[in-house]
Amino acid sequence: MSQTNIEATAPPLEHQRWNFAVNLVERTFVTLGFSMISVTTILPLLVMELTSSKIAIGIVPAIFMVGTMVPQLLTANYTESLPYKRPFVSRYALLGGRLPHLLIGAVVWWFALDHPTFALLLIYLLLATASCSNGIVIPAWLDLIAKVIPVRMRGLFFGIGNGLGALLGVAGGVLAGHILSTLDFPGNFALCFTLAFVAMTISWIGVSLTREPRSDNPKQSTTLSDYLRNIPSVLKRNPNYARYLVSQVLMTLSGLGTGFLIVYANETYGLTGTQVGTLTAILVGSQAVMNLAWGLIGDRLGHKTVLACGAFCMATAITLTWVSRVVPGLWAAFVFLGAATAANAVSGMSIVLEFGLPQERPTYVGLTNTALAPTTMLAPIVGGALIEGIGYIPTFAAAALSAGIGGMLLALWFRDPRKLVRVG
Repeated sequence: MSQTNIEATAPPLEHQRWNFAVNLVERTFVTLGFSMISVTTILPLLVMELTSSKIAIGIVPAIFMVGTMVPQLLTANYTESLPYKRPFVSRYALLGGRLPHLLIGAVVWWFALDHPTFALLLIYLLLATASCSNGIVIPAWLDLIAKVIPVRMRGLFFGIGNGLGALLGVAGGVLAGHILSTLDFPGNFALCFTLAFVAMTISWIGVSLTREPRSDNPKQSTTLSDYLRNIPSVLKRNPNYARYLVSQVLMTLSGLGTGFLIVYANETYGLTGTQVGTLTAILVGSQAVMNLAWGLIGDRLGHKTVLACGAFCMATAITLTWVSRVVPGLWAAFVFLGAATAANAVSGMSIVLEFGLPQERPTYVGLTNTALAPTTMLAPIVGGALIEGIGYIPTFAAAALSAGIGGMLLALWFRDPRKLVRVG
């Protein structure tokens, strides 16, 4: 790969502190919102109230991840032609990305008891709407962040933002556990989704207040067919990026087991609502600490180091869940799970912004997430089928092995793009 300047011009200094602050509000409260309806703990338990199918539980993270990933490449071409990204992000983030969570609360309240199958189908539909809307705006949102946050501060930005959100999420996890324990179904889950919507709406206010400079020389939009035909050339001229995608595909296969850790724990130990809340608090608490730690490490040593460590943390979390014999053993597993989740949250987004030219950022963002969509979608569904067929332990072993191999490839095969290019 030829040496390229990944920052053609330094981010504008004017309004820099303001943009850092208001986007921290966005990161903090969106993280809090998602902690109240955690796809790892809360949502699987909601589905368990509506059906006994493990495959149905696996569909939840599949919808969440695929809806977020698939639309990105389809909108990246349009995003690259926008001189201003914020209006586009604000419009879709509120109506499509936030409102469906309030509607899920209403669906649970009105239909979960008498019509559980109908409620589950509506929940799937609304989750798909929210995740697809988020997927539509992610290339534009990340390009917006890259415009207003300097490259050497992005790890710190994501670390502080996700960390503050996770700190609030500790309280959110405890509150969610208290709600689940003290309120009857379906009111307990309905309230969790309502509170999550409130937090996410505050986050939307933060991104809407961003003071965005106009993009210099935005790319001219081409037809979608022409744009997609040119995508293979990205991989040909950047083989290191292709190696990154291979490692990430293996990492996503850890989803064979990660979506079922709380289900396994619940079936093994008969967890109370308070214990679920404690595990959720441990999960988001470890994320709070590690978000900041990974952010600092990523800014200093590069995001490759963070992602490789996160892969090994994921393998450890899955392994500890099945070898633990007492509930406190799960606490360590969820600490490592939080560390792995934080590593991906901080550096999974940041490293993609360091491939290629500034004008190409939406393409790299969209291509990365769309390429990972098939394994992200299939892993939890296949995981649910494997658990029903051969049991938890073999499925967890396959998931842990995949994460470990992905980490090895990141550490030994992939080269940090920051060390291949000149950072401006």
